[in-house]
Order: sequence, then structure tokens, then C-alpha cells
Amino acid sequence: MTANDWSAAQYLKFEEERTRPSADLLARVPLAAPAAAIDIGCGPGNSTELVAARYPEAAVEGLDSSPDMLEKARRRLPGLVFHLGDIANWQPARAYDLVFANAVLQWLPDHERLLPRLAGALAPGGCLAVQMPDNFDEPSHATMREIAEVGDWAPKLRGAKDAKADIGSFDDYYRWLRAAGCAVDIWRTTYVHPMAGAPAIAEWFKSTGLKPYLDRLDAGEREAFVSAYVERIDARYEHHEGGTLLLRFPRLFIVARRPG
Repeated sequence: MTANDWSAAQYLKFEEERTRPSADLLARVPLAAPAAAIDIGCGPGNSTELVAARYPEAAVEGLDSSPDMLEKARRRLPGLVFHLGDIANWQPARAYDLVFANAVLQWLPDHERLLPRLAGALAPGGCLAVQMPDNFDEPSHATMREIAEVGDWAPKLRGAKDAKADIGSFDDYYRWLRAAGCAVDIWRTTYVHPMAGAPAIAEWFKSTGLKPYLDRLDAGEREAFVSAYVERIDARYEHHEGGTLLLRFPRLFIVARRPG
């Protein structure tokens, strides 16, 4: 794994919580028997596994830009095909009945063009299924930005918050995908995860939201940044019995279907 690669082990510390939105998204996909499906941004294969289990007769593939994630996915699902590649430059060699994108498109810009382009990879009657974290304004993420703006590390961290794309509104995604000829189903769910204190919240985000900040710092700075994050998070969430904090996690869901 390279220094700035995505860590599958870190990501999978909260596998059950991270997989639940994938299951909720897949449950709303109105396809009976797709022939070909691809999980783009498949990570360590936890979401790909759900797709393959629901559609055992389909040819299911995975795509990810992280070698470490793909190594874990191939070990987990040795019978499936996984590709190393960047969604931003992805040129599908075939049309898919299902393009599944769980918790990945928030890392890519220009959704006005991106989502219609992905819908263009669908076979007639196919579905684009998308889930994205929509937690920019939650304390978990506002705290990252605040810490990054103060202290000696501020110059290094300038622009780190822009690693994640702006999430559009319901109206934006509906308009963009309707213009691409799709029927569109959109909803938002706020998950509430009981966490074993502020350090657990930091552990959750080390593999996602905190990563663009930590990647720019040296080892000592990373430790100091996480320590400052834990201290502020501890003060921003209500403490329950045993020190449990409730992590609010809003997520945006989209299922767009191309006409048959």
C-alpha cells in the first residue's frame, strides 16, 4: 500500500455500519435479473458482495483506484472480476444493467456532467444507483475544517477540504438525470451510529473525511491534528451512558433508471 493509498483495514473497522447504506440502496433497485453489473468505487468488496448475492446469475464486476482496496476485494470475492481504474476516466467496454456507486462520487467533481455520463453506461432499462455522504455541515466535518484553518499546519492544509465535491440538491440531481432521459428516485436518510467516544469517531473518519488532511501532514502533525479533533468532537456531542456519542450521518440516495 502506498503512503496515500486508501486503507482497507482502516475502512473495515466499521464494516457493518458502512455496509448498511449499500443494502438500503440496493433494496430500492427495481431490477429483477440484470445480466451485467458493476460496483464503481467498490472498495474492499463489501458492497460488491451484496450486489453479487442479490443477483447471483449476473456478471458482477468491481472498479476501484486503490490497489489495497482491490487486493482485499479479490480475496473476499475470488470469483469476480475487479479492475484498477479511476471513475473520472472510466470508459466502460460494455453497457451495464446496473452501475452501483456507494459512497464514492462525493470524491469526484462536476456532478452535473458526471452522473449523466455514468447513466450513459446503462443498457436500456438499466439503473444507476448512487449513495453519497451528505454530512458537510455536521460537527464531524465542520470540526475538521476549523482545525485545519488554525496553527502552523494551515498552509499545508489549504484546499484539503476541497478534496470532496459539493453535493447537489434534490432538484439538481433530479434535473440533471431527467435531462439524461432517466426516471429518478431520490431520498435522504440520516443514520445514527452509537460510538464508543470521540476517539472512535476519529477512527471512523481516518479512512475517509480526515484522510485529505492527514495525508498532507508529517507523522507528528497527524498525531496532533487527530488529538485536537478528538478534543473538539468530545465537546460537541452529547455524552450517553458509558461515554457513548451518537454520530449523525446523513446520506443522499439516487436511483436513476434508463427507459427500456
